[in-house]
Amino acid sequence: MSMQLTPQAQKVIMRASAQARLNRQEHVTPEHLLLAFLEQKPFVDALHACSKAAPGTMRNALERQVEKAEAPCKNSRDVASKSSYQMEQLIDAAITQAEQAGSSIIDVTHLANAMLHLQHSWAAYCLAQAIDGNEGSFITALLDSYEHTGDDAPTASRQPKQEAGSQAAWQAYVLCINDHLAGHNPLIGRTAELERTIQVLCRRDKNNPLHLGEPGVGKTAIVYGLAARIEAGEVPSRLKGCRIYQLDMGTAIAGTKFRGEFEQRLQSIMKGAAAEGNAIIYIDEIHNIVGAGQTGEGSLDASNMLKPYLEAGEVRFIGATTYEEYNRFMGRSKGLMRRFQTIDIAEPTVDDAIKIVTALKPNYESFHHVRYTADALDYAVRASARFINDRFLPDKAIDLIDEAGAYVEMKKTRSKVVDKQLVARVLARVANIDALAVQRDDTQVLASLMPHIKSLIYGQDEAVKSVVEAVQLSKAGLSDVHKPLASLLFVGPTGVGKTEVARVLARELGVKLVRFDMSEYVEKHTVAKLIGSPAGYVGYDDGGLLTDAIRCSPDCVLLLDEIEKAHSDVFDILLQVMDYGVLTDNKGRKAYFHNVILIMTSNAGAQYASQASLGFASTTTAGSAMLKQVKHTFKPEFLNRLNGIIVFNDMDQHMASLVLDKKLRELKTLLKAKNVTLQLSKEAHDFLLKQGYSKEYGAREMDRAIERSLKTVLMREILFGSLKDGGRARVVVVGDELELKK
Repeated sequence: MSMQLTPQAQKVIMRASAQARLNRQEHVTPEHLLLAFLEQKPFVDALHACSKAAPGTMRNALERQVEKAEAPCKNSRDVASKSSYQMEQLIDAAITQAEQAGSSIIDVTHLANAMLHLQHSWAAYCLAQAIDGNEGSFITALLDSYEHTGDDAPTASRQPKQEAGSQAAWQAYVLCINDHLAGHNPLIGRTAELERTIQVLCRRDKNNPLHLGEPGVGKTAIVYGLAARIEAGEVPSRLKGCRIYQLDMGTAIAGTKFRGEFEQRLQSIMKGAAAEGNAIIYIDEIHNIVGAGQTGEGSLDASNMLKPYLEAGEVRFIGATTYEEYNRFMGRSKGLMRRFQTIDIAEPTVDDAIKIVTALKPNYESFHHVRYTADALDYAVRASARFINDRFLPDKAIDLIDEAGAYVEMKKTRSKVVDKQLVARVLARVANIDALAVQRDDTQVLASLMPHIKSLIYGQDEAVKSVVEAVQLSKAGLSDVHKPLASLLFVGPTGVGKTEVARVLARELGVKLVRFDMSEYVEKHTVAKLIGSPAGYVGYDDGGLLTDAIRCSPDCVLLLDEIEKAHSDVFDILLQVMDYGVLTDNKGRKAYFHNVILIMTSNAGAQYASQASLGFASTTTAGSAMLKQVKHTFKPEFLNRLNGIIVFNDMDQHMASLVLDKKLRELKTLLKAKNVTLQLSKEAHDFLLKQGYSKEYGAREMDRAIERSLKTVLMREILFGSLKDGGRARVVVVGDELELKK
């Protein structure tokens, strides 16, 4: 970065060289520079402002030090021909300060500040003694003093200000929203929120509205809508002619190098806005004012500097932030909070978002040179609400139609129409989800849900029917909309398909399966991980595992596996979920379970299952025997909130045969990738069925039998034998084991 000096900095360095020439000395030192400083009135004024030191006394001491520091040069050509080592250090430090501030200009304050930080320097010692340790006040006074001279800036940087003419200096740090309405999306709806904002602005005291809402719900759009109303004259007389200036804290801080410079800049902005008389300051991400510009313990930040202006009412403020940042940063400052009137900006409903997107349609059509169908806009809102879970309407729907328009423009297709199918393809890429699941019709899915699940889950027709009917009931709108779609408890012996039903259900519905193994929450202290640890405990900042998972995937199947192993406190948490569909974490953030299918599995009473068939002509199944124990294990208030308790049948010979066929099909699919074709003889099939059928352990014993008896034989041949390059393999029974014949 090429550096240039301001006129005053050039003058002071040239004068320092002249001082060295007068003393016939070879090196220009920091002492010469300080003598040159003392000849400039702004520097002397800054000294007077922060200390009672007499510049004349300091000058006399410096002159005596300079005279004895270096003997006069004998050769006139050597007089003031180069800088001393300390002077080079000073210049390097000034350049470093300017670079760190992102500036290409070195001014007097850089040189003075660099001088103060020199080590083993008489000049640094004299200056530090003169200002009596008030470094911050001195630099601030120095900035102010040279600024009032009007010439401590390079000619190139002064010229634009002269051309600007009527623009005040403080307006360089703000953006006038009234002048930038063109090209910005108009405000659609939000009438109640806008009128509430206008009402607060017209108050006598505490006339500062604060918009609270999630990112993307339209907080900034309301401010632009207010500016449009002001320009159209559709506001009360008190607001007519008002100008809304957007203040960005990053812009206000940028380039400030010394303590006091940011405070001075912020005060100049506030004084300029107050002098204008009809200014409204809009601060987006207003939580950033807490701590902004604070340089150390006890120094003021932007929030404290703005409090007098918030109280006085000469300048009105509009703030915008999210609930999370408001609670984290502004919630600790009660004095700041009471000066604002909070206005909640809720996420619009799907129907309202469709109206917003439809109204914005011409803007995006003219920009992308495409045409959006009505179905595409409707689908963009509904699909984004369902599949994009970490963002909010209308922003995510607007982004989706914008992406679709950009896709057509990029592909340069003949058809310039954005339809529902194109939006679905773009959504699948943006949200990283299955394209088929995105385009699937819910009605068709629900109609074919039962046969699809039955084709994958064997021998549990009654259980599958109960699950599907519970889901269809809620999807038809006949259940309480404030509760989860379904709350089901699966009871049955191990290995009969309880967890598998949840997996298949999620896959068929095209939603995510969120699984929690409840054996991890046996201890009381582990329960806090679900909603987050209390303040002051380890893990407070991590949030809650359950609440965070549902916020990320509000449309999902939530599987709580082996629920009976969890601590009793978990059931108290689930009561709230099943009753109201809402769970609040340790930071006050809510997770909504209204689109969640809650499935809990239980092996409670498994030790009694084996006793079910004891006795003559007993028809009691293991699941039924376990159900009796379940009613003793869980509290009545927990069982009473369930939509259904579904009992799974025991594994029988026919069910085991179907499970074996399914497992073998999965194995053949794996072998196909190795170019291996597998064929089992009837005896081999019966052998595996005999080895894998267990009423006690269910389908999991089948997995072990295939692993132990079949896969090990195949593994040896694929790695080292005849199937290394693929081929056809026939499995037969020889003695008490399976053998492979090519």
